[in-house]
Amino acid sequence: MSAVRRALEFLVTRALRSRLGIALVIAVVVFGIIGAARLVAGPGDSTTGLSNRPSQPVTTVDPDEGDDGAIATGPPASPVTRPGARTPEQTADRFVTAWLGGPNVTVDQWHQGLRPLSTPALTEKLAGAEPAGVPAEQVTGAVSLRPRTATFVEALVPLDTGRLRLELVAPDGEWLVDAVDWEQA
Repeated sequence: MSAVRRALEFLVTRALRSRLGIALVIAVVVFGIIGAARLVAGPGDSTTGLSNRPSQPVTTVDPDEGDDGAIATGPPASPVTRPGARTPEQTADRFVTAWLGGPNVTVDQWHQGLRPLSTPALTEKLAGAEPAGVPAEQVTGAVSLRPRTATFVEALVPLDTGRLRLELVAPDGEWLVDAVDWEQA
C-alpha cells in the first residue's frame, strides 16, 4: 500500500503542479469529452459531410436565362498609326535589330538603340540588362502581328534559338515596345 500512496503523493505534489502535468490533465479531459460525445451520438451517417459529391452540377446561373457568353465578338481593330510614324512591323523590326545588337556593341550603345523604340516602363525594366544576355543571334523569319486593339499589338519574331514576343502600344499613334518575352525553341 505504501507504493500506491507514494505514487499518489508524487502525482499530487509534483507532476500535477508542473506545466506538463497540467497540459496532460487538460488533454485527458478534452479527449474524454470528445469520446463521451461520440458514444452518446452513435455512429455517424457516411452519406453526409464534405467528402460527398453532388449528384447534379452546382449552377450559379439560371439555366433557363440564355447564353451568358460573349456577345458578338468581331475581329480586332486594325492597328492605327499616326501619319509619318513607324508601323508596328517597322517598330518590331528595328527593336529586334537593336535587341540582338552585335558582337561589338557596348552596354550603353545597346540601351541607346532600344530607348527610342521602348516605352519608359520597358526602358526602366531593361536598365540592368546587358546585350551579352540576349539568347539569340539572328532573325530567321518575318514578324507576325496579332492585333488586339487599335492601339495594342502583339508581335512574334522567329529567331535562331527561339521566338521573341513583343507587346507594342501606341497610345498617341506612335508605336513603342512595352514588353519583351522570350520563348526558347
